[in-house]
Amino acid sequence: MSSDHEKHNKKKAKAAKNGHLADTQIDLSGLSGFPDFATLVARSAPAPANAPTWEGPVALVGARLIDGTGADPIDDATLIFEGDRIAAVGRGADVPVPPSATVFEAHGMTLMPGMIDCHVHLRGQWGYNILRNLQTPPSLATLYAVPNAAATLKGGITTVRDAGGTPAGVKIGIERGLFPGPRMLVAVSFLSQTGGHGDSFMPCCIDLGHNLPPDIPYGVVDGIDAMRHAVREILRAGADWVKLCASGGVLSPADSPESAQFSVEEIATAVYEARAQGKRCMAHAQSNRGIKNAIEAGIASIEHGIYLDDEAVETMLKKDVYLVPTLVAPLDVVALAEANPGLLPDYAINKARHVIADHQASFRLAVEAGVKVAMGTDTGVGPHGGNARELGLMVRHSSMTPMQAIIASTRTAAELLHLNDRLGTLEVGKLADLLLVSGDPLRDIDILADRERLALIVKGGAAAHQRIVAETRVMAVGV
Repeated sequence: MSSDHEKHNKKKAKAAKNGHLADTQIDLSGLSGFPDFATLVARSAPAPANAPTWEGPVALVGARLIDGTGADPIDDATLIFEGDRIAAVGRGADVPVPPSATVFEAHGMTLMPGMIDCHVHLRGQWGYNILRNLQTPPSLATLYAVPNAAATLKGGITTVRDAGGTPAGVKIGIERGLFPGPRMLVAVSFLSQTGGHGDSFMPCCIDLGHNLPPDIPYGVVDGIDAMRHAVREILRAGADWVKLCASGGVLSPADSPESAQFSVEEIATAVYEARAQGKRCMAHAQSNRGIKNAIEAGIASIEHGIYLDDEAVETMLKKDVYLVPTLVAPLDVVALAEANPGLLPDYAINKARHVIADHQASFRLAVEAGVKVAMGTDTGVGPHGGNARELGLMVRHSSMTPMQAIIASTRTAAELLHLNDRLGTLEVGKLADLLLVSGDPLRDIDILADRERLALIVKGGAAAHQRIVAETRVMAVGV
């Protein structure tokens, strides 16, 4: 008769032979100096980058307040937020600072909502460089979105709509606190007809559009059925918006900004499929005919709008279509070409120079007619973090006042993105997305583009950038 020890060994050998060690006892005595499993999990978890930075209420006192609603500024204002929400805002005399609040003395500074950029490409590396693109793995290209997102947030932009080329995973990573960045809505892909803006088939017969990661669906489509399928794929990939190219563009090799692309029926199919999922469509539309086709098909916003006319503007007003002008984009293309001779192909440089004057004239026409303008930059074409340069251009190239440019970058942008119930203005109950800037942007709008002047940037109660020191007030409570 076998001993108990022999029975155990036979059972153990049988378990090993069957591919499992259910009865095996593992000696962990040599690991006594290591952290336990729960500790390892806690250490590996990402830092809560989106969590509120301060405990208890936070008060900003003494600032000049631009609340984003269009109301006149309030001098010597106080704003209090706690957690991720605004708790009180108004004249300092009317808003008591709670006991033990963290207080920022903001005299000589302006407090306004965090800015919203309705047209960026966070995955795009600044500087149109075909050779670099050929040498960059898709996974690496996506990783560039991490520093680009951080630079955008530190430039005072707390929310963006990414207009294509960035997968939904970047948005999710920011939401989970894996890395800092603005609040995001994403288009994921951008749709183009064959040979259109967005078709990356090069003269050498290589299609650069096929080097995208699998969570960015291929976007070159022709015909109604192909459009329907592509939009459904993009929505499946997590898109908040659907981006279509209704005209040619500056950087694309085989078309002209003055040409129309996609039929009204093709665009309308995309609009229908998006609406069926509670989403909307935006249109890269530079040519006059492309703009009109997109408006007729039910698009929500016109991106760029280089060749507007009175009829297009009148229809935009009638159908409540927004303009996202991106005035800075062609200027960035020209600046890049001048700083790096030979980097850009001649067709891109020539088209960029050709459209600038018409672009600015169309923008003036739209502003004077009262078209709703939401700020957007096409950043990725230009440097990430320099988004606020667009506000100065909007003021210089139209009848817009600095206040109107700020509203276009806050309240109106939030309205376009259907985020105005929580963002865009500094009102009680809304998210604490704040920008504290040294000086007065109503006197000099360009200070918003000077990162040295940005004293404090708050996104949802979390400090994204801080140059000033807070103090904690412990107030005696009467008996």
